[in-house]
Amino acid sequence: EELDAARGLKESPAIFEVAPYWEGFEGGLWRPELEVATAVEPEKLAEAAARIVAVPEGFHVHPKVARVLEERRLMGRGERPVDWATAEALAFGTLARVRLSGQDTRRGTFSQRHAVIVDTETEAEHVFLPIDVVDSPLSEEAPLGFEYGYSREFPEALVLWEAQFGDFVNGAQVMLDQFVTAGEDKWGLLSGLVLLLPHGYEGQGPEHSSARLERFLQLAAEDAFQVAFPTTAAQYFHLLRRQALRKWRKPLVVLTPKGLLRHPATMSPLAQFTSGAFRPVLSGAPARRALVCAGKIGVELDVEREKRKASDVRVVRLEQLYPFPERELTEALSGAEEIVWVQEEPANMGARAFVRPRLRTIAGSRPLRSLNRAASASPATGSSKAHAIEQSRLLDLAFVSRPFRAASA
Repeated sequence: EELDAARGLKESPAIFEVAPYWEGFEGGLWRPELEVATAVEPEKLAEAAARIVAVPEGFHVHPKVARVLEERRLMGRGERPVDWATAEALAFGTLARVRLSGQDTRRGTFSQRHAVIVDTETEAEHVFLPIDVVDSPLSEEAPLGFEYGYSREFPEALVLWEAQFGDFVNGAQVMLDQFVTAGEDKWGLLSGLVLLLPHGYEGQGPEHSSARLERFLQLAAEDAFQVAFPTTAAQYFHLLRRQALRKWRKPLVVLTPKGLLRHPATMSPLAQFTSGAFRPVLSGAPARRALVCAGKIGVELDVEREKRKASDVRVVRLEQLYPFPERELTEALSGAEEIVWVQEEPANMGARAFVRPRLRTIAGSRPLRSLNRAASASPATGSSKAHAIEQSRLLDLAFVSRPFRAASA
């Protein structure tokens, strides 16, 4: 009887029903009207700044952590620029619901976060903000799968999973391929899960340099998810708040810094948190040559530009790689006579294969070339000395203007 009933069906039955708490959220292609304000009123920001340094009376704080808290207190008052970890804490402190898990996440792999501190005498714990912050097992697939499911059950929350180093995310490749990047296209399942993946070539070897940006960009289609590479504390702050406050629910892959976490060039004045928004492209003053890049190399190029007083060069940083900000990048490259894509990853990795065709369209008849490490089976050299030589050579070549053939590829 059931077989006969099935044969008589005119339409396939629904496999599942979307839970009512997803009402008001949407997927599909990005539209400008989906954007929201992410700046925070000064009073609300001041309240968050006070909470992220408040310690219970009689709590014995480790001297090194105490120095970190004192620096954050000054940042919260606007007496010194805000660093990366403080910007993150301020973003969390101004949102209604946050869950962060990952590998060594409560302290932070690079001792930068200190979301939870421990009394040095009683071993009691203190969590600064009313958020869920969890150290997951040193594994990737199971924790990432759990957080994907959590983001499905609580669409109103900012749910983040952090890898100890971005390289380790390949341990969850099946979860990424099957669910995170394709769940909406296959099943109509939305998710706002955020992946925090430390990435950057700093001489730490092939297992601690690359979050495999190229793999995410190869999967990028139909606005299924987002890929961002912010380079300032304020950009990171606005990016996190945008992810939480927009009703457009898409996974977000964030390549985060390591050595630049405390670098002066990545710090931001407090005023940039009470105004402005996330900008997909950051560009220097107009100049004849444009060095287009993403991530840490952009900071290094700007430092090198100042050192060389290279006024004929502008550095253009792609802070968002997908969805690709074609309009903003076109505006940033207006007036440039030479365009160079610069990346620290090997030629067969990083954003090169994804960005070059799009840059070619924007460049038109203007010459375009690329600078990068040679193609390699391994992400990075295992020698810190070899790395330093390669990085120095890359920066030198970026500031050498060469003759171009018309419309070179």
